[in-house]
Amino acid sequence: MLNTAIKAARRAATVINRASFDIDRIVVSEKQHNDFVTDVDQAAEQAIVETLLKAYPDHAILAEESGASANLNDESENVWIIDPIDGTTNFLHGYPNYCISIALKQRGVITNGLVYDPVRNDLFTATKGAGAYLNDKRIRVRPTERIGRALLSAGHGPDPRALAEYLRMYEVVASRSHGVRSGGSAALELANVAAGRIDGYFEKGLKVWDIAAGALLVTEAGGIVGEFSGESDYLDKGDVIAAGPKVFGALVPLLSPFA
Repeated sequence: MLNTAIKAARRAATVINRASFDIDRIVVSEKQHNDFVTDVDQAAEQAIVETLLKAYPDHAILAEESGASANLNDESENVWIIDPIDGTTNFLHGYPNYCISIALKQRGVITNGLVYDPVRNDLFTATKGAGAYLNDKRIRVRPTERIGRALLSAGHGPDPRALAEYLRMYEVVASRSHGVRSGGSAALELANVAAGRIDGYFEKGLKVWDIAAGALLVTEAGGIVGEFSGESDYLDKGDVIAAGPKVFGALVPLLSPFA
């Protein structure tokens, strides 16, 4: 199943890369303030869905742009969770930090996930219980002992109130760490945590398609993912801290007041 997802992601990447050479011709719609969708998102998502359903016609789909398939319900055993371009705003500006995210949920558990960066040709993959990989090489979270030595990443949603809350969180965390970056793609930042490129990531108000694949990457790379309270219901709530064990333990008390 993971190999089929990889095939789907590479097909979508062809659509995305072709469009990236002529960004001015992309058709853009605004879903809400500072939250955009393009015809490229939709075409890439269609390529993914078609590839998956050709191999598994009875599987259900939950995708950012097209929503839930007609056969998605509480009894669905296999559900593909898809974000065709996580970081659409970056993509629109030609800023090379966006990715494709695909996860498979089986009987309520995320069992497979991939994050594909079409700019760098970086393919992050994970299967539950089998580890996380970047371009077929095993990856682990960074074993940072103290938050004072940690480089972190964070983000915020399009709502102005989310920005105001993010700035308060930024002040709390940045003053205690090496710094906080904002990459603009939740799935890719989670993958970067898994690969040890950054020590941790936090954001509120995410959707399941932003989180599902990246969270599996982090846990399979030896990290921890949880809500701001430290609990584990992040897929439903959408508030996420992801980091190595020591940094996660330091971030929870700092961010729990914002839970």
